[in-house]
Amino acid sequence: MPAALFFTDDPRACELLAKDPFALLIGFAIDQQVTVQKAFAGPYVLKERAGTLDPKKLARMELTEAFSTPPAIHRFPGSMAKRVEELARVVAEEYGGDAARIWRDAADAQDLRNRIGSLPGFGEMKIKSLGAVLAKQYGVEAAAELAPDHPTLGDVTSPDELERYQSWKRAYKKASKGA
Repeated sequence: MPAALFFTDDPRACELLAKDPFALLIGFAIDQQVTVQKAFAGPYVLKERAGTLDPKKLARMELTEAFSTPPAIHRFPGSMAKRVEELARVVAEEYGGDAARIWRDAADAQDLRNRIGSLPGFGEMKIKSLGAVLAKQYGVEAAAELAPDHPTLGDVTSPDELERYQSWKRAYKKASKGA
């Protein structure tokens, strides 16, 4: 297990992402229409504001205020608060509050794909990206098939590598728009 996942600029947030599987899921769930750094700093800020990242507790909370308090955790605080509330409910109800069971208990790659894909806000890109992180950073064998051939957050093991990944992603998006 890595000591930190360097997906944001705050070392405390990077450590939390590595240690708390639900924090990692929250980061992926809200990684949309904000920078990677903003999305993955979100779980740390939420923990400070809500006092917990325990899915069972968060599932019973209304998180809009925690997401909306300046500086907002996300540019769409209301919708992302609802997404995290639903994510917490799914993890609490289906996995007993233990987010790591999503990958730890997966029978194979297809089962893991189905488990991740059933989470609120997780489409194909996030399945692949989370799969890459799980395979490359945590050694989850069932996730190896999910990881794409191109660079992902799974390849980021330092702040410098985050910058290289983001440069690659910007160039890829620019080339895709031109095609």
